[in-house]
Order: sequence, then structure tokens, then C-alpha cells
Amino acid sequence: MNRIFTYPIQKDTAGYSILKFLKEKHYSRAVIIRLKKTARGILLNGTWAYVNDLLKEGDVLTIRLTEPEEQQADAQKIMPVPLPVRILYEDEDLLVVDKPTGMPIHPSIGHENDTLANAILYHAGQKEERYPYRCVNRLDRDTSGLTIIAKNAYASCILYRQMRERKIHRTYYAIAQGLTPEAGTIRAPIARQDDTIIARTVAVGGEPAITHFQTLAGKDGLSFVKLWLDTGRTHQIRVHMCYIGHPLIGDFLYNPKDFRMKRQALHAGNLSFIHPVTEQTMRFSAPLPQDMMQFFQMVIS
Repeated sequence: MNRIFTYPIQKDTAGYSILKFLKEKHYSRAVIIRLKKTARGILLNGTWAYVNDLLKEGDVLTIRLTEPEEQQADAQKIMPVPLPVRILYEDEDLLVVDKPTGMPIHPSIGHENDTLANAILYHAGQKEERYPYRCVNRLDRDTSGLTIIAKNAYASCILYRQMRERKIHRTYYAIAQGLTPEAGTIRAPIARQDDTIIARTVAVGGEPAITHFQTLAGKDGLSFVKLWLDTGRTHQIRVHMCYIGHPLIGDFLYNPKDFRMKRQALHAGNLSFIHPVTEQTMRFSAPLPQDMMQFFQMVIS
């Protein structure tokens, strides 16, 4: 999939080199290198240009992004499969998807054809589009909710930059065991457990992790909790809630004796970020899935 960007040069960027201009637009080093190797990847007033060429007011800089053949080949290794997935938003640069529970983000052994990647590439094929699968904010297989898919390398590098700078904001909703405090902040470092490659634990020397929470309702020894993160560690909410004595119900890994749900009761319900190209603020919400909604109505209504 090709993506073409056109930049009329204004007075404030006149005198910049093309390289400086692209860096200020947050093109990554890898993308710039790719553009230099792409035929007609960088055009100044319709003519092929070097990144050290200087810009003048009134110039038109055209950038043409193409996907490398090896990345297109990697995409083809993922089988397109018609799977149910709700797309809340789509344009030339990204999709916002409400991922259902039980759907892994990426293919793996035992999950080659039932993942979000399979569903997205099928969707792309139906639109006669072709692009590598790039999931920006990943969710655990059994966590439902909102995630972003970048459709080109430029959108991807900007969105990943936003992730690093904590500019992609997510709000989660969970059903926790016990009656949680009205509100609180959990500051506890997270590390991999010694005896497993999957499970995490709070441990001295682990990566810093901060989780904020607010209790929305509580009844019958259960709490409905809203959570948001300052960091994005693997299993962070699940580990932190277990650490303070309020593991999520249905969490086979951190609350294995609780069978009241078939998965951890965790949903990414709100998402906001800056669009990588238009720079508009994007806000999305996804309703609580039926399994959590039914359980919530039953025990906390």
C-alpha cells in the first residue's frame, strides 16, 4: 500500500534541509533511510531530491511511502481469515478496533488463524489494500477492548513515539475480588517470575510501574473498578491488583481459584491519542462486553 504526503513549504520552514523538515515531522531514521532508497520517494517540485537539499518558500515536497517487499512477504505469511471484529474508525493511516475477548493480537503456536492479525489482513484484502500488520497498543488475548492498527510506516513510527511518551491514553474497566478502596495509586516494580516466561510479579529491581484506580461500585465482595496507567508493563493491571489483594475475577494466572468468569474481567474501554497525520485529537469508547456486563448486573446492580 502506497501513501503519498504533500507538503507546501511555508515561510517558517524555508531554509530547512529536507532532512531537518522530515525530522520535525517525526519521520523516524529508519523511514528516512527507506525513502532515500525508494525511487521517487522524495520529490521536490516534482523532481527527485537529496535529503540535504534546501527548501524555499513556495516549494512543494512530496513523500511517497512504499512497503519493502520483505515486509509485504511477511504480511502474506499471515493467513487472512474472516473473523468477527468491530472497526470503530478507519482512514488511510490507521484503524481503531474493539478487540473481542479470546482473540490473540498476533499469531503464535496454536493460534495461527484466530488472531486479530488474521482478521485485519482479511479486512484489508476485502478493500484491495495490502500492508504489514502493525498493532500499536497490545492487549492480552483475553482482555477485550480498544487497540490501534497503523497502516503505514509513518503512522506507525509516530504512534509508537506517542506510546513511549505516554501520549496514548487508555482507561480500563475491571471486576476485582473484594471491596477495593475508593481510589488509589499502586507504585510497584514488575519483573518476570523466575519459574515462567509468562507470569509477572512485583519485585525489587523490576521495571517501574504505576497504576491508578477508582472504585465505581461494590457489592457482594466484588468491586467494579476504573483504571489508568502511567506505564505499560506486561500484565500490569492484573499483577498490581493481585499485589494489593484484589485480583481480577476469572484471571487464571493471578487468581486461579476463581472460576466465576472464563477470562480475566478486564476491558480497555476508552482510548485517546493524537492522529499521526492530521494531528487532531481522537477519542473512542467501547461498551463493556456482554460477559462482563451480565456479571456486573448480576452482582453489583
